[in-house]
Amino acid sequence: QVQLVESGGGLVQAGDSLRLSCAASGRTFIGFTMAWFRQAPGKERESVAAISWSGSRTNYADSVKGRFTISRDNTKNTVYLQMNSLKPEDTAVYSCAAGPGTAVVQYNYWGQGTQVTVSS
Repeated sequence: QVQLVESGGGLVQAGDSLRLSCAASGRTFIGFTMAWFRQAPGKERESVAAISWSGSRTNYADSVKGRFTISRDNTKNTVYLQMNSLKPEDTAVYSCAAGPGTAVVQYNYWGQGTQVTVSS
């Protein structure tokens, strides 16, 4: 059974930092792109960041560029999202996802999400 389990969310103040983790299990993820998405109340889910299997390719939403960093440790099947200089508008449920390939990725596997709340 494939599982993606997020952790690291919480309540922080504006300007603080958080690091989210997503541990994947249940199959091999060789060649898979891993990504973070978020969904705020009343808004559609949006892509935050993605990273290729090798880690050589990353991309970010414009709203988080320069503040968030995605990384992965393939020995642990874990992807991370370091979030710095958090803003109230970053408040959302953050979910990780995994999908094969690099160019056009269909994310087949999703975690349940972790809540991030940033107070002003």
